[in-house]
Amino acid sequence: MNEIRAKYIFKITVIGDGFVGKTSLIRKFTQGTFKNDYIKTIGAQFSVFNEEIDGDICKLSFWDIAGQDEFHFLRPAFYKDSKAAIIVYTLEENDLGKESFKHLTNWHEDIKKFCGDIPIVVFANKVDLVDKKSLDNTKIQKIVRKRNYLGYFITSAKTGEGVSEAFQAIIRELYYKYKAIFSELSGTN
Repeated sequence: MNEIRAKYIFKITVIGDGFVGKTSLIRKFTQGTFKNDYIKTIGAQFSVFNEEIDGDICKLSFWDIAGQDEFHFLRPAFYKDSKAAIIVYTLEENDLGKESFKHLTNWHEDIKKFCGDIPIVVFANKVDLVDKKSLDNTKIQKIVRKRNYLGYFITSAKTGEGVSEAFQAIIRELYYKYKAIFSELSGTN
């Protein structure tokens, strides 16, 4: 079987507190599936996915980093060579939701310390568990502007709402950024 040769290879780190749905979001995007059972990520796991944009194949490796504090010492090694990051929090109206939102800036500082200023998007996950009409986006919009994130997306790994659009935003950002750099370096702009 012939392996598709990718023109671009991107490592995208997916971070956030435990139980916010990082693994489920990746699985929904890469495999189109969802499992109700929670499986704790130990350290990190990764998924590979090929995406074609403008005739070019992009090989994406999504690194799903465990959100529990007991794995914090492993993160610097897992962050290495990341080209972008996705920070996930949950919209649930409980302590987990409040804490995961409060920790967004901590996650950003953590990845920034090891990767510099890479493109970041925020996924506000589990919209299927809340009343979407009552969501107040002013706080997250303020954080997105202040921290210069590419944006934020309301998602549901369970229903698939917003998942493809959210992943496509970061993938396309990387593709066009690196295509421009490649063109400039090769003198084909």
